[in-house]
Amino acid sequence: MGRDLGPDCRLCRREGEKLFLKGARCYTHKCAVSRREYAPGQHGLKKGKLSNFGVQLREKQKIKRIYGVLETQFRNYFLKAAGTKGVTGHILLQFLERRLDSVLFNCGFAKSRTDGRQIVSHNHVSVNGRRVNIPSFLVKPNDIIEIKTDDKALANIKANVETTKERKVPGWLTVDAANMTIKVVRIPTREDVTFTVNEQLVVELYSR
Repeated sequence: MGRDLGPDCRLCRREGEKLFLKGARCYTHKCAVSRREYAPGQHGLKKGKLSNFGVQLREKQKIKRIYGVLETQFRNYFLKAAGTKGVTGHILLQFLERRLDSVLFNCGFAKSRTDGRQIVSHNHVSVNGRRVNIPSFLVKPNDIIEIKTDDKALANIKANVETTKERKVPGWLTVDAANMTIKVVRIPTREDVTFTVNEQLVVELYSR
């Protein structure tokens, strides 16, 4: 699948808020959003009023960029959520939170979701004893996620855990940092999503 290879900080500036795409850098004075609080490009300083469609589109773009998925994959998540019993917006966020790269980020094993995607794709993770190298793999309750890799990569991941130790682990996951394992306790709820987002705007956008 294709990826957005442009600068991550431009994505945060375009949405006008920190999306925490660069890990520890986002918490320092080097953060581009803190230094330049306007959109990138030659027209970035011009602020026009968005239409309803524009507001919905920006919200969709923000969620896509937070989780690092492109349009086709995001739309597939939405269609799957729409076909599942329950509140479509909440189920959409559940699917995104259950991605393996997102789980590593939430537990502090990765500094960012991009870092989590790299850890998974480099074959450093196993789920229930089987190697998984697909970042979009959806975890389910009672899954056991383990870091199984060489000493050098393991040291880097342990360094991530130390760097992110102040990060609160969501209640649907439990972490054993000593053994580098994660257990999925339950399906995430809307309350487990820690960033500010209005998923109903995405539902309205796709329902047009």
